[in-house]
Amino acid sequence: MPSAHKKVIVRKMDRDSVSGYVSPTQIVTEGKVEVLNTSGTVIAVDLREIKGVYFVREFGEAEALTRKTFTTRPRAEGLWVRLRFKDSEVLEGLMPADLLQSTPEGYLVNPPDQRSNTQRIFVPRTALESLTVLAVIGTARRQRRAEDQRQVPMFEE
Repeated sequence: MPSAHKKVIVRKMDRDSVSGYVSPTQIVTEGKVEVLNTSGTVIAVDLREIKGVYFVREFGEAEALTRKTFTTRPRAEGLWVRLRFKDSEVLEGLMPADLLQSTPEGYLVNPPDQRSNTQRIFVPRTALESLTVLAVIGTARRQRRAEDQRQVPMFEE
């Protein structure tokens, strides 16, 4: 499969799932997720039926996450969020701090355990009951150096 398509497992609200490939640049088209399943058929799944699109390393392993929350404060930059699904499942993750990268249809979240089979999850807004920002994690701010008083100002106002 070309690198333009990524392996995914689409979990539906009714606990059913579909394995296949999607284009990561255009996950949602006209309110549907188009999945090229493993038998070579394109399936369009309505966004309201989807709980999450799990970008995985391998199909063989289950898409269920071993760890759904962070044990300590995450080290990577971004928004540390808690997602509460309509079926009461809770999942924590990291989102980009730049909300302009989010799509109107949903959120792209990095799960707590980056070494698991699941690398990223696209969560439709329709699958969520709530989204809570727990922290904004950024780089350490540099302290400004005090201006050197020996320096002669070049421009005066």
